[in-house]
Amino acid sequence: MRILRWPLQVLAEARGLLFPWVPVFLGCGIALWFALPFEPDLTFYAAGFAAFLALIVIYRLGLELLHPPLVILACLLAGVLAAGLRAHLVAAPMLEHRYYGAVQGRVIHVDRSQSDALRITLDHVVLQDMPRDKTPLNVRISLHGQEISVDPRQVVLLTASLAAPEGPAEPGGFDFRRMAYFQQLGAVGYTRSPVLLWAEAAPGTQAINRLRTDLSRAMIAAVPSEAGAFATGAMTGDRSAISLDTVQALRDSNLAHLLAISGMNMAFITGFVFALLRYGLATIPAVALRVNSKKVAAVAAFAVALFYLLLSGANVATVRAFLMVCVMLGAVLLDRRALTMRSVALAAVVLLLLRPESLLEPGFQLSFAATVVLIAGFQALNRQILRERLPRWLMPVFTLVLTSVLAGAATAPFAAATFNRFTDYGLLANLLTVPMMSLLMAAGVLAALLAPVGLAAPALWLMEQAGRWILFIAHWVAGLDGAVTAIIRPGPMVIPLLTFAGVWAILWRGNLRWAAAVPLAVSLVLWSAATRPTLLISGDGALVGLMGAGGRALSVERGARFAAQNWLQSDGDLAVQPEAYARPGFSGPKGARAFVLDGWRSIALSGKAAGEAVITACAQADVVIIPAAAAPVVPGPQGCLVIDRNMLDQTGALALSVRDGRLQLHPARDVQRIWMADKPIWQDRSYAKPRARLAHQ
Repeated sequence: MRILRWPLQVLAEARGLLFPWVPVFLGCGIALWFALPFEPDLTFYAAGFAAFLALIVIYRLGLELLHPPLVILACLLAGVLAAGLRAHLVAAPMLEHRYYGAVQGRVIHVDRSQSDALRITLDHVVLQDMPRDKTPLNVRISLHGQEISVDPRQVVLLTASLAAPEGPAEPGGFDFRRMAYFQQLGAVGYTRSPVLLWAEAAPGTQAINRLRTDLSRAMIAAVPSEAGAFATGAMTGDRSAISLDTVQALRDSNLAHLLAISGMNMAFITGFVFALLRYGLATIPAVALRVNSKKVAAVAAFAVALFYLLLSGANVATVRAFLMVCVMLGAVLLDRRALTMRSVALAAVVLLLLRPESLLEPGFQLSFAATVVLIAGFQALNRQILRERLPRWLMPVFTLVLTSVLAGAATAPFAAATFNRFTDYGLLANLLTVPMMSLLMAAGVLAALLAPVGLAAPALWLMEQAGRWILFIAHWVAGLDGAVTAIIRPGPMVIPLLTFAGVWAILWRGNLRWAAAVPLAVSLVLWSAATRPTLLISGDGALVGLMGAGGRALSVERGARFAAQNWLQSDGDLAVQPEAYARPGFSGPKGARAFVLDGWRSIALSGKAAGEAVITACAQADVVIIPAAAAPVVPGPQGCLVIDRNMLDQTGALALSVRDGRLQLHPARDVQRIWMADKPIWQDRSYAKPRARLAHQ
């Protein structure tokens, strides 16, 4: 009993310091829900809710010594229940089959795809001959070969090819379908036909989107350059005018976060407004003697933060930043300390309860990792270095360097695991651009204030010069040799272990914090030992990737771009698809690419004649891969395993390997969850060689 009582006493003695652990265990509960190998039913949730209520009763009536473990269990259950509730609240139709035809809808968002095509998102969707209850709430369509001016709220009509959002590009990979489900995005596709205006925007609808568009167009018209497009993206969140080349340079220089409207952007704007009002009012004696300028500035800064949240589209990082600003400004109004670990924890709790799926999004992970480490780092150094040990003139430089180092160290593991790359000169790029970013945001605010009286030109010029400097640094750093180092995708336990190690080291008090070295070491060992599948097949069968000594070779030079890019990035490979296509591994004509997988002769068919070539290919190979539906049984004494569209519709993307002479199939779709609707699932299977099996018989 003493062994059990000791940790309870340690936790009880730490009362008052444990609240930052609440979002940690809340997040663990959410992660458990997403990791379930089945879709919970009503009985599961009823039992979970009953257990949650029971924990509350025991907490009120039980021993105080039991309070911490009871809260931990309650947080875990709350995370599970919140995730399940959210999943059912956002449930919306997803397209059940491929669709080609007329699409009518109202424009709610305009951006660009990864291929630099203009892209529109529609709601109020109408699809030809499709019942309303099966029509997606939102669809996203890339406009290939056309640059048009589309306003939010306008109703448009076009002919498009649509499909349901795809699942992971490989087993265990990023699940786009899951993300689309929580965004109520029921179909994605493209069009090459003209987009026709069906109806003008109805008055009073989509006011914020319309305002964002108007502001963006005004800024780009006043500053018609790439720097103006960058500044517009940073100020309003509208990145549709930014070129793909600029976006890539920002990524390769670790400056893409400047475009993500998050903590930095929100802090620049609200901080500038707060300082402007506080010190501006202080210069007016009659006002300064009668009102608390600090609190007046806090109220005004809150209004600006709320407006900026709505204007930017309220993504996860922006919501996190807004919640942090609310907590800080609330502390100013209540004469409390503004920035503490408790304020971060409170923001995380609110966000996780409202949008549990954000736990799995890079924006949440990067944003909170940077914020937590910055607060912990500055709190630690405040006691040792910053108290009258540095001259005042050195403080701005020291703060800038320390902020970049801490934020970079905190986000590096999550960025490497998500984007499979490390920007070697990212610290240098941030040191050279962050001060100019603050100038850009301040100039943007001044331009907005001065525009009604026609005096915005100087502020816009200053904003453009700051944007030019940032883009110059981005392109220069991205062009340096070794600017980007590719990193292999870690296994599923690496990031949770790394996160636990970091959280433990920061939140725990005393010598036990050094125990964080254990999960840290385990995670690094697992990451260094990570391996990649030998053979990958895309969910539509159009692309096959074979790992070789020189990297993964791809079966086609173009097409299946998402899967190709995803595989190469996860491999820790900086090559593009045409380069991977030229690698050794495949032979034969484009319509019948032959390869060997550990003794298994295989052929990947494609093209219009693929269906007719199955029997011939089966006579030559043990495995035939075809992106169309083929006959379930191939006649003849030779036989072969046919992986066709019928099989792939059940398995999703496939990873293949050979073990003890048997072919192992690992499907991406191996569990049934709510975002998959009624799609069938497969479990791992293995096959003996067809000829060997016949000979044995």
